[in-house]
Amino acid sequence: QVQLVESGGGLVQPGGSLRLSCAASGFPFSNYAMNWYRQAPGKERELVASITTAGEITTYVDSVKGRFTISRDNAKNTVYLQMNSLKSEDTAVYYCYARRSNVRYWGQGTQVTVSS
Repeated sequence: QVQLVESGGGLVQPGGSLRLSCAASGFPFSNYAMNWYRQAPGKERELVASITTAGEITTYVDSVKGRFTISRDNAKNTVYLQMNSLKSEDTAVYYCYARRSNVRYWGQGTQVTVSS
């Protein structure tokens, strides 16, 4: 049974930090590129960050460059998203997404709210 379980979301003040985790099981994690998406209320889901199978290449949407860092630990079947200098516009549900060729898996999402 494939599972992607996100954790680490919550309420944080502007300028604060959070670290999201996504624990994977039921598929060969190290063979899959991993991604974080987010969806804010009334907006389309957008790709935030991506990481290749061995972690050698990472990419980010412009709005989070320099503030967010994606990483992975293939020994733990886990991908992370370190989020620093958070802004109110980062408020969204954050989703973990695994992709290999035409095989894709989604997590259930974790809420991140940035507010004073």
